[in-house]
Amino acid sequence: ADLKGALSFFLSSLSVILADRFYFKSKKKRRGSRGINGIKMLWVMQFSGFFSAAMLLIVLSPSFQSFPPAEAIRSSHLHAYLRLPSYQVSSSTYSPLDRFSFRKASEFGNADKCRSTDHKNTGVCDPSLVHVAITLDVEYLRGSIAAVHSILQHSLCPENVFFHFLVSDTDLETLVRSTFPQLKFKAYYFDPAIVRNLISSSVRQALEQPLNYARNYLADLLEPCVRRVIYLDSDLVVVDDIAKLWSTNLGSRTIGAPEYCHANFTKYFTSGFWSAERFSGTFKGRKPCYFNTGVMVIDLVKWRRVGYTKRIERWMEIQKTDRIYELGSLPPFLLVFAGRVAPIEHRWNQHGLGGDNVRGSCRGLHPGPVSLLHWSGSGKPWDRLDSRRPCPLDALWAPYDLYRHSH
Repeated sequence: ADLKGALSFFLSSLSVILADRFYFKSKKKRRGSRGINGIKMLWVMQFSGFFSAAMLLIVLSPSFQSFPPAEAIRSSHLHAYLRLPSYQVSSSTYSPLDRFSFRKASEFGNADKCRSTDHKNTGVCDPSLVHVAITLDVEYLRGSIAAVHSILQHSLCPENVFFHFLVSDTDLETLVRSTFPQLKFKAYYFDPAIVRNLISSSVRQALEQPLNYARNYLADLLEPCVRRVIYLDSDLVVVDDIAKLWSTNLGSRTIGAPEYCHANFTKYFTSGFWSAERFSGTFKGRKPCYFNTGVMVIDLVKWRRVGYTKRIERWMEIQKTDRIYELGSLPPFLLVFAGRVAPIEHRWNQHGLGGDNVRGSCRGLHPGPVSLLHWSGSGKPWDRLDSRRPCPLDALWAPYDLYRHSH
């Protein structure tokens, strides 16, 4: 078919040339000899050129049949050469996560006396599971990984623990899975825009991060079948069986936490708060005590029924206009729950090991047994260990650190 087309093209072109020849011949009497000779030379050149092209088509016609279609040439051949330089078309693939590398955790398994999980319901709704919620972000990622590792190390039934990770970066899910291949978990994206307009400035910038407020929305984020959850901060390690904390009797209360009634409760709010009855009156009829929100057992059924998220948001809105406290996400919890908390043994939150919110100085343990070590405050054990200026108790965090140093 290609050969026939080429010959047809040649014959049609030849007919045009011959027509031109006859036309020029009929006009030769009106032209000078110089013009006639020029026309003859032009005709010879045209005929010779077309004849050579036709012969070339005949010789190469088998090769043309094996060439790819024009569309294929454009997409597979020319595109490769017309592609822009890589520095013009490629976007940066760098991620803050690139600086993190963790060792894979050791395998873990349940003890013989553990209650087996429901094989008919192996998902998050399995009633035999212990539910733990932790935030994951780049800044505290190393701490979160250590916290998970510590829970698995000390659990009698680690396969029965289900982790709910609150994230603002979905890439973290892959990192967790590579570090804990056996882990039962689910990642929940928390949109920072939900609380960004509700957050007020604090004594420390880290307290203003939107993910700190994700715990306010656990009842909305987690599946309705999850009736209870343990919420844990990212700067702690558990050195006891988490199932003991899970079994806390909340009674009629919505949350349980270790309370510290000896602490000066008034310092968590401004003088303007205490002088205004419309604010301070919220504690009327209650005996409020300070509690740390980094370790809580939460009855999600009661939370959803009462609508505590809206109550917390309301106090955050008031803070935007009246400045009733200086800390971050803690005071709204105190306003809603202080004096209405199911008490949990202090051993489950040996807090303050990070020092105060400004200097981050070293602190010791509170008197009594220890089930959970909490580096609340500005100093974090991974930072102090890396800087080779650790506090004595930071050595208790180090065994759970899975971070792989580059050197």
